[in-house]
Amino acid sequence: MAVWIQAQQLQGDALHQMQSLYGQHFPIEVRHYLSQWLEGQLWDVIDLENPQEEFKAKRLLDSLIQELQNKAEHQVGEDGFLLKIKLGHYASQARMTAALWSWLVREASNSSSPVGGMMDSMSQKYQQINQAFEELRLLTQDTENDLRKLQHNQEYFIIQYQESLRIQAQLTSLATLPPADRQLREPTLLSKRATVEAWLTREANTLQKYRLDLAEKHQKSLQLLRKQQTIILDDELIHWKRRQQLAGNGGPPEGGLDILQSWCEKLAETIWQNRQQIRRAEHLRQQLPIPGPIEELLNDLNSTITDIISALVTSTFIIEKQPPQVLKTQTKFVATVRLLVGGKLNVHMNPPQVKATIISEQQAKALLKNENTRNDSSGEILNNNCVMEYHQATGTLSANFRNMSLKRIKRSDRRGAESVTEEKFTILFESQFSVGGNELVFQVKTLSLPVVVIVHGSQDNNATATVLWDNAFAEPGRVPFIVPDKVLWPQLCEALNMKYKAEVQSNRGLSEENLVFLAQKAFSSSSINPDDYRGMTMTWSQFNRESLPGRNFTFWQWFDGVMELTKKHLKPHWNDGAILGFVNKQQAQDMLMSKPNGTFLLRFSDSEIGGITIAWRMVWNLMPYTAKDFSIRSLADRISDLNHLLFLYPDRPKDEVFSKYYTPPLSKAVDGYVKPQIKQVG
Repeated sequence: MAVWIQAQQLQGDALHQMQSLYGQHFPIEVRHYLSQWLEGQLWDVIDLENPQEEFKAKRLLDSLIQELQNKAEHQVGEDGFLLKIKLGHYASQARMTAALWSWLVREASNSSSPVGGMMDSMSQKYQQINQAFEELRLLTQDTENDLRKLQHNQEYFIIQYQESLRIQAQLTSLATLPPADRQLREPTLLSKRATVEAWLTREANTLQKYRLDLAEKHQKSLQLLRKQQTIILDDELIHWKRRQQLAGNGGPPEGGLDILQSWCEKLAETIWQNRQQIRRAEHLRQQLPIPGPIEELLNDLNSTITDIISALVTSTFIIEKQPPQVLKTQTKFVATVRLLVGGKLNVHMNPPQVKATIISEQQAKALLKNENTRNDSSGEILNNNCVMEYHQATGTLSANFRNMSLKRIKRSDRRGAESVTEEKFTILFESQFSVGGNELVFQVKTLSLPVVVIVHGSQDNNATATVLWDNAFAEPGRVPFIVPDKVLWPQLCEALNMKYKAEVQSNRGLSEENLVFLAQKAFSSSSINPDDYRGMTMTWSQFNRESLPGRNFTFWQWFDGVMELTKKHLKPHWNDGAILGFVNKQQAQDMLMSKPNGTFLLRFSDSEIGGITIAWRMVWNLMPYTAKDFSIRSLADRISDLNHLLFLYPDRPKDEVFSKYYTPPLSKAVDGYVKPQIKQVG
């Protein structure tokens, strides 16, 4: 604090220079009221150039926000009231900034686009939203000042009106006086009455104008509120939900929920302040009815603000953690729902209970059409009720379902080729929220991403295909759960690449050559080149209903088998680039033809799901290895065992590529016993 005490002694230019160091980014009030705390922190120990220090910096920023909040809450008196509002506003701004930059860092680390450009773009969007909030704050402060002025003028008007009634009563009482006394006093009273009544007439018109002006300002505020809410709910929140859906296909974590909550909380605060102002304006009108259009205007404003807050509450009841989209019966699963405005609207003061129900696609359609589906469900979920909890540290209101289990499922009648793994359900979460001490009560519902219910692990593969297609190609705002029956091949490539990288947990995705191979396999044509397939479309039936020619499995089943094998047994070799993988038998022969004997390559089997084979010069192909084989002996050890394998295509000595994965030689005999050893021959 000593530094700040010295700063307060500055004068002249030195004082102006010191003041210029502070501004909107770090208000001087924060420096003053937190001086002791600020000077007690070890700011110099954080290396701003080191990304590893981000956690330490964030922890320090969180502590600053908490100190601001504490300081704001302990202000008393009239001056303290204003300071409490200011410091609370600064804490809110700092929390929003912290949430935004935390999100930007995560987004940038998950993005292949230039970090600087992305952060500039996101920062610009943030600034626009923040500027709109600042404009709303100023408008709300302006209407608050106008409302107080209106109240003061109206109270004075009522006093003067009472004065006119008193004068009238005196005039009436003159009738009981002798004529001489009446003539003496009556002119003065009549003059006073005329003066007061003229003032009352003028002031009534002025009050009416004040009321109309205030209503017009509230209309402007509500228009801006609607616009801001549309940007946050219909743009940013929808984008977050889309990122969440793509995360189900292996896309980067959705992130950004904390910044969305901070925006929604600011909306809630501003909406509620305006609603209270409109109610106070209505109370003033009832106290002093003056003929005119103000009653209808106030009714419209009240209706509009109620609609706005209703949209905010119902739209911000979201699923933070989705239930698994492939849901197996009799298996425990979890989910988390969250109300983004719960803390600000004091919903947690009467903790609401959330209920989870599984419903069919048809029931979901009926629900969104507001058709009566009460008590309708398509199964029984155990432990499907949960009370929402308020977490003080994070300011979040959420219900964490930790032990749900689908006891049974009721399926609809299926037609045609549709199988049980193509039938979509959804988990419906519903609750009731009371806002403002039961002033407003909202019934809220939200639907999970579509889920496919299975009863056996063998159904997982086909169920995953349904989920992958839905997540990749669902349109925002669709009717549950409509997806296109056919899509452009490059769109499907994007989804397959995203899923492959996530499952294999590798930065090495599918190359252009890999995608050409997959197109040739999917469309059963070896003559397809990159220019051909860009405009081709693939149907759902081609993807996972119709078997590949001469095989008893679909394209997706083959591709999923490749992912599963690579994920469990081949990941390091795939990351090293040792596996070409997506090469057919003829291509392998052509590639090896010009190479020395002993040159080999690794390619995924055409004839077996989840198999990989070794093709080499002179012999060509070994029987494919599967996951069962690799549970006995690893790929690297098998390659080591085969002495006739010398060079990994095109010309790398095999030991250079695989030796770091060889199992160390067995130790010598212990207690007279020699350990058995398994070796690959072929």
